Amino acid sequence: MCGNNMSVPLLADAVTVSGAERETAAVIFLHGLGDTGHSWADALSSIRLPYVKYICPHAPRIPVTLNMKMVMPSWFDLMGLTPDAPEDEAGIKKAAENIKAIIEHEMKNGIPPNRIILGGFSQGGALSLYTALTCQHQLAGIVALSCWLPLHKAFPQAANNGVNKDIAILQCHGEMDPMIPVRFGALTAEKLKSVVTPGKVQFKTYPGVMHSSCPQEMMAVKEFIEKLLPRI
Repeated sequence: MCGNNMSVPLLADAVTVSGAERETAAVIFLHGLGDTGHSWADALSSIRLPYVKYICPHAPRIPVTLNMKMVMPSWFDLMGLTPDAPEDEAGIKKAAENIKAIIEHEMKNGIPPNRIILGGFSQGGALSLYTALTCQHQLAGIVALSCWLPLHKAFPQAANNGVNKDIAILQCHGEMDPMIPVRFGALTAEKLKSVVTPGKVQFKTYPGVMHSSCPQEMMAVKEFIEKLLPRI
């Protein structure tokens, strides 16, 4: 393995599920608020493809306004969970740059960007959407679970490089989500259709599911990854 992980802070202690054979693709997956990369590394291990490397970094620990300034793993500060809540613009942009550094690192190690999927759950899904849509490299796709598009008023202008105009997006949401209501997910899907080719956005909802994942959703994620990252 060439390349120096220390130059990419989030990679130094990220949880990586290595491929069982030569790695020709990568999935970078970002956890939700207060979580770590371990839980999603476990979930992705259950649907893994042998030629794909799964990278699950841990968010830095910062005070979160939404949770009375408690210090916890968070990709950026959160002030509220409604479409019109104030947002931590500087924090979101900085977090996106840190994720782009992981993409660049994988490219240096021989995985082309069109063989990289960026994904995440909740706050991590939000960051994956923002990062991929403002990325200078053409990525394979985005997996956005139970989340929203940060700084949504800035789009589609923020994606004006148009590199990922045709990116495939799998957006999934539990219909009983009390944290990020499914209506917010539906608004996000509509917004995404103004940013990328509308036919590339899939929005799947799951009855009875709260702010979590479910086996049917994980199967949809597996099929999406298999389709976009076929064996080569």
